[in-house]
Amino acid sequence: MTVVEVADVSKNYPLDSSQLGRLRHLFASGDHRNPTNGLWALRDVSFSVVRGEAFGIIGANGSGKSTLLRIIAGILQPTSGSVQVKGRLSALLELGSGFSPEFTGRDNVYLNASLLGLSRGEIDARFAAIERFAGIGDFIGQPIRIYSTGMVLRLAFAVAAHVDPEILIVDEALAVGDIAFRQRCMRKIHELRAHGTTILFVSHDTSDVKALCERCLWLQNGVVAELGEADDVVAKYLSSALHREMPHREMQNQAPAMSNNAGVAAATPSLAAPSLFPSFESAVNGHRFGDGRATILGADLVDPRGQSVRTVMPLDSLVLKVGFQVNAEIPSPIAGFLVRNIRGENIFGSNTAREDYPMPTMSAGDANNVEFHWSVPELAPGVYRISLAVADGNIEESRMCDYIQDAVELTVSTKAGSNGDASSDASRGYFRLHCAAVAIHANQRCK
Repeated sequence: MTVVEVADVSKNYPLDSSQLGRLRHLFASGDHRNPTNGLWALRDVSFSVVRGEAFGIIGANGSGKSTLLRIIAGILQPTSGSVQVKGRLSALLELGSGFSPEFTGRDNVYLNASLLGLSRGEIDARFAAIERFAGIGDFIGQPIRIYSTGMVLRLAFAVAAHVDPEILIVDEALAVGDIAFRQRCMRKIHELRAHGTTILFVSHDTSDVKALCERCLWLQNGVVAELGEADDVVAKYLSSALHREMPHREMQNQAPAMSNNAGVAAATPSLAAPSLFPSFESAVNGHRFGDGRATILGADLVDPRGQSVRTVMPLDSLVLKVGFQVNAEIPSPIAGFLVRNIRGENIFGSNTAREDYPMPTMSAGDANNVEFHWSVPELAPGVYRISLAVADGNIEESRMCDYIQDAVELTVSTKAGSNGDASSDASRGYFRLHCAAVAIHANQRCK
């Protein structure tokens, strides 16, 4: 069942900055609200969202994402087109919107929850859970005006998530939260989604979008650039962003975010004869982008005996072989990999720069194999995918030459011959932690 229907929505902001001009635009209707000048924030945007779906919206700053969500939430009226929403909607848009700065946190909880349709008795029954989730302590009895930005976010999200929304809109608000609270919010969003809540999710963190959403809308300058499966749309968006930055050579942090991990042995890159390139399996077709100065020719995951493997157990020793060819000079080549879970969340990875294995300048026609030797961390059972990259630069700043997302698929099992579970158990974590608990009796008498 469709619960959000957006049909040919456009939004124009008039350039007339006078109060009279703004009032005339606000109360105009019909053809008079379809001006020939002004700033078009949205043009002919159409999509639908079904009940229980998690739908992502991505795009650069100024692309119209927030305007679109405000129209869906009923805060703004479109210049043309229509929006139909079926169900109780809770929106976390501008930070603290709807909060009275002079009211206490407690008063604002009751005010906002009542505006969202809850009775006094229903709010009473949920107040303890809201207060506990927000975790702001005694500040719940203080005026909102003395809250920090993070405290306002905590209270706003706690209210929005505990009013049993049938549709929840989250617009980039989690970006201002600390890591611990952000993770708590994401767990709550996944929980709501599991119980059938429809999610409209805007974030610049594309890994969050891929982890949460099945489908995604990419807005560019107010128009729909792509609409489809989240993996496909995000890959095209990232590729477009990369190419936009190339003329300015501002390629910071484009190499995969690969950091050393306590569960991974230090990689040992090594060069092999170019004629021994591994090949790709056809089972995984990853998205690809880069400036074309290098081409990844193949990759393989093998055990210490050199046999290809795709199902492994924790602590197994593996070698990831990556073969690539250079099409134009690369002064400071870097080869690397990134392992992600089935939700698209980064787990671990490394590269030749991180492992202090500098490669010499490579010219057009040069070809190399790089081998990464590592041990499988004690990961939760499930499917993981390995992305591959060749870049030019260093750890701080690099320019992507070739990047293949999800090039190799790997299954981690806890039993030989088993395929494991399909997804990580987020409540238990992605890694197994070896830990011993020791009880200390406080009432023991010291001698």
